[in-house]
Order: sequence, then C-alpha cells, then structure tokens
Amino acid sequence: MPGAAIASVAGATAADATPAPVSALASASGDAPPVPPSGVQRGVPSPGARRSVGLLVTLILGGLTAVPPLSMDMYLPALPEVTHSLHAPAATVQLTLTACLAGMALGQLVVGPMSDKWGRRRPLIVGLLVYIVATAVCAFAPTVELLVAFRLLQGLAGAAGIVIARAVVRDLYDGVDMARFFSTLMLISGVAPIIAPLIGGQVLRITDWRGVFYILTAVGVVLTVVVWRLLPETLAPGQRHSGGVAEALRTMRGLLADRVFTGYMLTGGFAFAALFAYVSASPFVIQEIYGASPQTFSILFGVNSVGLVLFGQINGKILVGRVSLDKVLTAGLAIVTAASAALLLMAAGVFGEVGLVPISVGLFVLMSAMSLCLPNTNALALMRTPHAAGSASALLGTSSFLVGAIATPLVGIAGEHTAVPMAVVQLACALVAVGCFMGLCRPWQRRADLKGGGPPPSSSAAEKKGEDS
Repeated sequence: MPGAAIASVAGATAADATPAPVSALASASGDAPPVPPSGVQRGVPSPGARRSVGLLVTLILGGLTAVPPLSMDMYLPALPEVTHSLHAPAATVQLTLTACLAGMALGQLVVGPMSDKWGRRRPLIVGLLVYIVATAVCAFAPTVELLVAFRLLQGLAGAAGIVIARAVVRDLYDGVDMARFFSTLMLISGVAPIIAPLIGGQVLRITDWRGVFYILTAVGVVLTVVVWRLLPETLAPGQRHSGGVAEALRTMRGLLADRVFTGYMLTGGFAFAALFAYVSASPFVIQEIYGASPQTFSILFGVNSVGLVLFGQINGKILVGRVSLDKVLTAGLAIVTAASAALLLMAAGVFGEVGLVPISVGLFVLMSAMSLCLPNTNALALMRTPHAAGSASALLGTSSFLVGAIATPLVGIAGEHTAVPMAVVQLACALVAVGCFMGLCRPWQRRADLKGGGPPPSSSAAEKKGEDS
C-alpha cells in the first residue's frame, strides 16, 4: 500500500520529527537529495518503497497542478451559455475568468510564504477545503456578480495547489533535474486541459453550465482526501522560516532585487499571458466567429493541449541536459512570437478570408511552443532561490496570473466577432517576454562570466550546470 510505504519512510526519522520523504523522493529518480540540516537523520527505505513514494507524489503534484486548467478549461465551452443564462454581456462573463486568475495570483503571495513557515501540507489542505466550498457556491450562483465573487474565492483557494506543488519540486530537485521534473508534471497536468473541455462539452449535452461546477467540487473533495492521506511533508522543520509577514516581505524584496530572477519571472509571466489570451478568447473565436459547436471546440482545444504535452516531453526527455535551458527558452519564445504574428496577419485579413483550419494550426503551434518556455523559466528562476522556494514560487505564480488576468478582458475589447484583439494581445505579450529575457536575464553575459571565472555569486552550481550544457 502507498500509505504503508510513506509510513515506512517517515518512521525512520520519527525521533526528531523530521520527515524523510525528501531524500526518498529524490532517490526515486536518481537525483542527489538535498542536504538536510545538521542533526537530521535520513531514512533508508527499500527500493520498492522509494519507487512507490516517488510515483505517488509525482501523481499528486500533477493533480494539484491540474487544478487551474480544470477550473478554467472545463468551464470554457459553457461561456456562451452563461451569457444567456445569467443575461450578462460576454465581457462581463469573461470577468469570471479574470476573477479566478486574479485570485490564483494573489493567493499565491499568501500561501507561498506560509508554506515556507509552516511546511507544505497544512496550507495546502486548508486551501483545498476552501476551494471545495467556493466551487460549490459557484454551482448555485443566481447572478453573474455572485459568480464573479466566488470565482475570485475559488482562485484564492486554488492557488495553494499551484504554489505548493512548485515549492515541493524545488524541495526535491535542482538544476536540469528540476527542469525535467517540471516537464514530467506537464505530461500529467497536461492531460487536464485535454480532457477538461471535452468533459465540459459533454456535460453541456446532459445538463447546464452549473454541472461543470458540481464536477469541480467533486474533484476538490478527491484531491483533499488524497493529500490528507498520502502526501508527505517535504520541508524539514529546520529548513522553515520562523519570521512573520515582515520577514516574508523582506525575502520577496530580496528575490525581486535579483535582476536575473526577476527577468525569468517576467518572461514566464508574459508568455503565460499570451497563452491565456488564447484560453479566454478561443471559445468565442472558434464558436461565435467560425461557427464551431461546443463539442468541436472541445476537440480542437484538446488537440492543442496534446501539442503542449508532446513538446513538454521533447523538452524534458530530449533537450534538457543536452542543450542549455536558455537556448531552449530562446527557441520557444521565437516560435511563440512567430505564431502570434501569423495569427494577427490571418485575423486582420492580410491573407484574405481564412477558415478554421489555418487559425487552428497557428494556435496549435503557439500552444506547443509554450512547453519550451514555461517549464524552463520556472526552473531557471528557482535555481537561484533554494533558500526560499515557497516565496519564489509565489512570485512566479503571482506574476503569471496577474499579467494573465490583465490580458484576459483585453481580448474581448472589440466584441465577439473579430479575432484581432486576441492576436494583438498575444503578439504584444510575446514581444514583452522577449524583451524581458534579453534585457534582464542576459544569458550571453552570464555565459561570458562563467568562461571568465565562474558563476556570479547568486548562481548555484546547478545553474552553472544548466548554462554550461
């Protein structure tokens, strides 16, 4: 039983109350485990227990990172129906996406430092419980205003899964191994955007949009039970921060003072905004402009998500460790920019009247290239922050969701009958991401520093390894 495997691992350190799954999980994938604080003894579980715990926690983290796409994508095919059901304009209904995004952004700022202080498990469980309540209320919302309000609360609570999953990865891995693990998570969590709109489309066949929230409530209940029973603590008590809000703010200020960390944070944030411009606008572009059914939209969205997963595996299994993470990120940003420019030209009619197929191809390329951008920006940023993984994870997630929340309403600013605003927002975000990467991260400068005498003081050995690849 997985629970027994975890118990056997944790039992080896029960005397000093320091959990051992950190070492066990790291060993499960062949990585050198993090160095524990002095006085902490590691358990030595059997190979079978290590494999069981490693696979189990990988699946749990994948489930937690799937919460955002489930909360968003399952709901997307229902957006046009919500506008009719609640008698609200499309721009107002899109605020339900914006509210959820903003909640996920702000919630991470709170939960990230909490997880550095109290460990990963407790803040995560509380967040999941609140998520269940907020999602259930969304299912019964009589007005669009109430729906927006509880989508905000749903996002605030759902942030716990995002930020803590990322912090757990940082607890367990470093360097290119961390980038590989993020790509593995993308394989697992990438199933969510494939099946979520398909489920949403099928739900609309048998019930209305409220049924989507019934299913999300059930998902929250299952995740809460699994986390409560099976997820081990990965942050040892000796590695936790003892300070309060003031220390958390000082930590975040120190992280933001690191130009390279901030550069990767903004690069990932604006790349994510380009992705979310597609997520928020595509239901109207595909269904209202090109006349596709909710089921056809769901299939197209699923195909694009397959591209996201496929290229994520190419990134993790083939490129990472062979090619510099910065070089892979450069290629991803170039493809995203080119795809956004092509979509703008098609939407503006430069190539004449185009149908659904060319637009779908452009969106597929854009989505696929995100797998070369987002995992690598996370890994490169977190390499610099082993001392404050929760706070760093919070800043990474908050920046992404805040920029995404700002971009979301802009895609509908010219109404429901043109795809030009979506393409303009995507191209603008891609260009800003490139500017942040080139202006702040300056990877060529850091490579020159390495050749001239080693990494800068803030760089870790793992970062040097990634840059030398």
